[in-house]
Amino acid sequence: MWIHRRFWQVEAAAKAAGLVVVSSAVGHDFAGNPTTRFTLGLAGDQAKTEVLELTDKFDFSRKDLLDDVTVYLAESAKRLKNPRPDCYLTLHGLLPLSFGKFEWPFHRSTSGADTFLVHGEVRLEDGTESILHAKIAASMTVTFAEIVKAPEQPFAEGFIYNAVRKTMDQGQLELVKSGNRQPVPVTTRYYSPWKKQFSFNDTTEAQRLEYVAAKAFWLSGVLGGGQPVWLLDPRDAQYLNTTVAELKKTAEALAGEGVIRLAADTEFATPTEALMGHRTKYVEEVAQQLAFIKPSFNEDMRGGHTNM
Repeated sequence: MWIHRRFWQVEAAAKAAGLVVVSSAVGHDFAGNPTTRFTLGLAGDQAKTEVLELTDKFDFSRKDLLDDVTVYLAESAKRLKNPRPDCYLTLHGLLPLSFGKFEWPFHRSTSGADTFLVHGEVRLEDGTESILHAKIAASMTVTFAEIVKAPEQPFAEGFIYNAVRKTMDQGQLELVKSGNRQPVPVTTRYYSPWKKQFSFNDTTEAQRLEYVAAKAFWLSGVLGGGQPVWLLDPRDAQYLNTTVAELKKTAEALAGEGVIRLAADTEFATPTEALMGHRTKYVEEVAQQLAFIKPSFNEDMRGGHTNM
């Protein structure tokens, strides 16, 4: 009965966001407690899907939680229109990465540490057959957990992905051919209690112009076969310490300079031939960033983190 009620609740919320529940299956969390894994797709195009995993403890009757899930699903619907909805870009080195194999929800550390963990994986997506990746264990402190409304995917996925990108920016994650999990600490340094908002990277207008252009290059031009990519993703706005409105201005400026072409709805864009002509520059930047993160990675960590 619980599974049927949960299905109807998710189905209704998904429908309101322009999504459909393609399928659902019983899963389990790190401790073996039951979860439900919903495969969601666009109402008009189910070729691309994403998985939403919720525990049986999630309370859909709480309006504040449902409101946030509604926002999460609405953003997911736009992200699923991307040619590669799983891909994001780092600020430093402009590394194109895919995020996958995340095991929701958070679980308590088995090492005795007073933290909550979620496991996942990021992979380099540079248009080659690269096998470079990083298995990660994002650890959320108890103090930080008090900020999060619920330790569930819709409430944490965005800032966890941004914390992974920030850790990569700092040279504290290494992309390897094989290896054990690497730590991604998520602490209150990423959140301002006064502003009640997350903070990852202070960026200038020039940096945002470079970032958005690179996003169009990699996610549309290289990985997306020239299909439009969403440039006004709130996750990027949070990661760059800016707003969606500022990202829109950035996109319009790039379009005015002939760097990108805005789609009809102006939130999506494709790269121009002029931008794609800078492939050598972008490939070199990726190589430089890979060189940067390798020597700066703490060698003592290479033994792995089996207790995470």
